[in-house]
Amino acid sequence: MRSDQLLPDHMNACDFNGVTVRKGTVGAFLINARVWADRNADDAARADAAFDIVAAVPALRALGLFDVFEIRDPALRALMDEHLANEVRA
Repeated sequence: MRSDQLLPDHMNACDFNGVTVRKGTVGAFLINARVWADRNADDAARADAAFDIVAAVPALRALGLFDVFEIRDPALRALMDEHLANEVRA
């Protein structure tokens, strides 16, 4: 499947498993992960990236991203695991 078959150019979002996922969600997650992992990034940039990473988790799970890929960075994986644990408790 090509990306334009999944989400054609004229669409900016689509529903996956009951969650609206915007075009660019996976790319934004990757960029935020790089910023968050960059020890030279300032605290505000890392905090913004962490907020956006956690906010993207429902969309990424709806896409099945974590069924296929594993977060390799231990600190990022811990951030994600913490969010998922808090989500289960809520």
